Amino acid sequence: MIPPHWIRHHRHEDNELLGYLRPVESDPGRYVPVSLFGHPLGDPSEDAPARRCLDRTGLDYLAQDWLLSLPDHPEPVAVQIVEVTPQQMRVQNIDYGYPRANIGHIFVLDVPIADQLRPR
Repeated sequence: MIPPHWIRHHRHEDNELLGYLRPVESDPGRYVPVSLFGHPLGDPSEDAPARRCLDRTGLDYLAQDWLLSLPDHPEPVAVQIVEVTPQQMRVQNIDYGYPRANIGHIFVLDVPIADQLRPR
């Protein structure tokens, strides 16, 4: 679940949630802009630059392909995001080289995601 101390950032035009400002515990007043599922989208910065990063990125990251690391497979599996909530996300397999699940198989992941997911 997204921690309650992360600051929600909404797009000004339509109030759409774009991501969060994750406070840097060791450096008060600095934040890491993160996606809806907690993936870093930029470097730690002050509030305004972190918000600009989220505004600039928008929700484009939801449409890109991602690589999912699984404990039972040596290579990351290519996936696409299907749904993201503050509690979990669903991604679907798009990797023909992953023999343990059919194309379209849904993986359910807890958010925030640690190092299990990265852009393809």
